Amino acid sequence: MARKTKEDAIATRNSLIDAAEKVFLEKGVSRASLSDIAQAAGATRGAIYWHFKDKVDLFNAMMERRTLPLEQGYSEIECSTCPDPVQRLRAVMSLVLQTVASDEGTRRVFEIAIYKVEYVTELAGVRERHLAASEAFTCQLARDFQIAAQMQGVALPMTAMEAAIGLHALFNGLMQNWILNDGAFDLVRVGRVSTDAYLSGLGLSVPSGLASGAQC
Repeated sequence: MARKTKEDAIATRNSLIDAAEKVFLEKGVSRASLSDIAQAAGATRGAIYWHFKDKVDLFNAMMERRTLPLEQGYSEIECSTCPDPVQRLRAVMSLVLQTVASDEGTRRVFEIAIYKVEYVTELAGVRERHLAASEAFTCQLARDFQIAAQMQGVALPMTAMEAAIGLHALFNGLMQNWILNDGAFDLVRVGRVSTDAYLSGLGLSVPSGLASGAQC
């Protein structure tokens, strides 16, 4: 019976977070109320306060449950065993964009984090999380640009860090525009050809074809 009660509590908590995702996306974080979220979950405000201290606590739980795109990109590069840095860059970009395009939960929380929240007072921590993930991801990209240039004997027209910042901006811009335009274009295909064009423009040789995932 105790196990069943624990499972029920976990299920209730997850249903409240599911409802919060939908309400935050629809109304924005500042305008959404706990009553709105409780109603969407078919629960009471008391149920919310049983699991969360307040709306900020619920918002943070929602964010913690998902891996944001840049965090996934950083993790994939860290875990990659691919020996070719150019192929690794291409595979990571493709994999993360595929996740955004196909995983509704990831896409929903990313949209909330980008367009539906003000990074002030109690929610400033979300901004710090974005900045930390952004810095880590950019540094990893810069490392691969430097290795790629050395392996191919290419003199990049900019520093490795500048190249990484540019590719990061391309990556972020594609995701944000795709979300803003309700998926009006093929995010994975456009991301692939744009990444290849960017790499080629830096003078790097781009292999034909693309292996699945960051393992190449």
